[in-house]
Amino acid sequence: MTRHWTLALAIALALGTAPAAYAHNHDAGVALADALTPERELIFADEFDAGTLDRDKWIVIGPDFWVNYEQQAYIDDPSVIAFTDDAAGAEGGALILRPVFKPGADTKADRNAPFVSGRIESQGKFDFMHGRAEARIKLPANVGVWPAFWLLGNDKWPDTGEIDIMEYVGEKDWIGVALHGPGYSGETPIVNKFFFPEGVDVTQWHTYAVEWTDTQIDFLIDDHVLYRVTRPMVENYGEWRFDNEKYLILNFAMGGAYPFKTNRIEKPYPGIPSETVEAVKRGEVAMLVDWVRVYAPAD
Repeated sequence: MTRHWTLALAIALALGTAPAAYAHNHDAGVALADALTPERELIFADEFDAGTLDRDKWIVIGPDFWVNYEQQAYIDDPSVIAFTDDAAGAEGGALILRPVFKPGADTKADRNAPFVSGRIESQGKFDFMHGRAEARIKLPANVGVWPAFWLLGNDKWPDTGEIDIMEYVGEKDWIGVALHGPGYSGETPIVNKFFFPEGVDVTQWHTYAVEWTDTQIDFLIDDHVLYRVTRPMVENYGEWRFDNEKYLILNFAMGGAYPFKTNRIEKPYPGIPSETVEAVKRGEVAMLVDWVRVYAPAD
């Protein structure tokens, strides 16, 4: 795994500070990095401060959608897509995507999902090719959840290409990133995990980002490049499908293929232990999104 450290973090390490400086000095580090970086054109932003979903920017996925043996039905409802103006650490308002335990609500008899949840996409509203997409996100510490922030093209999968900026399956010390395309989809070899330093985890606010060009894709957390994928790396397996427009997705899935393959939990639901079910019932499980921003390619 290729690791590149921001100038601010390198300075902190040079001064002999502990790795926890990654978390505690992050805001100062980002401020320094911003000061040293030329201003870029902001081409999309949602700060989630209005208290309602901006339907000019997002669509909401409904219950007909189903993949990966996931244990939720997506619905368009305030119970699963909500907003708050008092989330600790948020810069203003925040989007809330959360699962709700609601057996019997699923309209698909072949799925019969015990949960409902939320998924929003910018398909048909906004897409882009190359540049930087980032979101400031806070995640829950519950095994078997599967929230994600990702990009998808407008054609048939996997030929259209998929960029997974952040995937999380409930082990709070790491998140995953991946690319999918023809010849490297599903169990893709273009995948990596980032393990947080001691004292840092997904339950804190982090900025998850991708820098995307026609020759390479960098995945970042808090301006730290955690994984780099180059065009030749992809072409070892199949065609590069990342010179087309892609749209934004934020979703909160439950259980299914990825969590199950990580934890091998079968009951009460595939990939989901009873402790997580009880936490969902208590309303304790949610992904908070402070903002989403997309920038044009750097000069």
